[in-house]
Amino acid sequence: MKIRLEWYYTPAKTKQSFFMKSDWMSVASALIVSDDLEKTGRLKSIEYLDDHDTTWTKKDLTKFLKQFETEPHDVHAYIDGGFDVSSRYAGIGLAIYYQQNNKKWRVRCNDTFELLEDNNEAEYAALYRLLRQLEEMGVHHQTVNIHSDSMIVVNQASGEWPCYEEHYNKWLDRIDERSSKLGLTLNYELIDRSLNKEADQLATQALEGTKIESVIEKV
Repeated sequence: MKIRLEWYYTPAKTKQSFFMKSDWMSVASALIVSDDLEKTGRLKSIEYLDDHDTTWTKKDLTKFLKQFETEPHDVHAYIDGGFDVSSRYAGIGLAIYYQQNNKKWRVRCNDTFELLEDNNEAEYAALYRLLRQLEEMGVHHQTVNIHSDSMIVVNQASGEWPCYEEHYNKWLDRIDERSSKLGLTLNYELIDRSLNKEADQLATQALEGTKIESVIEKV
C-alpha cells in the first residue's frame, strides 16, 4: 500500500496556512515524514490517503505497519498459462516471491481449467488463479507486481489496450472484482519468455497431470 500526505502548514511569523501534498510513499516513510512535520510545531492538520483514496488515521497506519511485518508483502508473482487445443484443457503455473516475518519465501503451484477457448484465455485464468492464491495467503491492501510473457493479458489487464473479446472481458471483470475486494493494486510487467521458465514449467506439468504445491524459505 502506498500513502500520500496532505497537510496545512503555517510558516513561522505568519498566520497564513498553506496546503501541501507529498508524492506516493511507503507507510513507513509516511509515518517518518509526518513525525518530522509535527516536530516543527507549525503543522495545522494532516491527512493520510492510500492509493484507493481511503483516509487513514496515524494510529491505524501504525497498527497496520506492525501487522504488515507478519503478513506476506513485497509480492512478485510470475504467471503462465498453457493450452491444449484438442481438449480445450488449460494448465496454469504460479511462482510467487514475497517477504514475511523478515524472511523471504517462494510459493510454487499449478492448476488446471477446462473448456477454455484459447491460449490467451489460459493466461487470464492464470491471473485469476493468482488472485485466489493471494487471498489464501492473506495478501491484501498492497501493490502486487505481476510478471507475465503474455502481451495481450499485460496490456489489456493494465488498461493500455481495449478488450473486445467477450470471453476475455468475463475474466477481466472477475479479476477486477477480486482485486478490489482484497484492496490490491496490480502492477503488470511484460517479460521475455526466457524469464518466465519457472511458471511455464509449472503450467506444462499441470497439463501433464503433475500437481505441484510447495512453500520454501529463500536463503
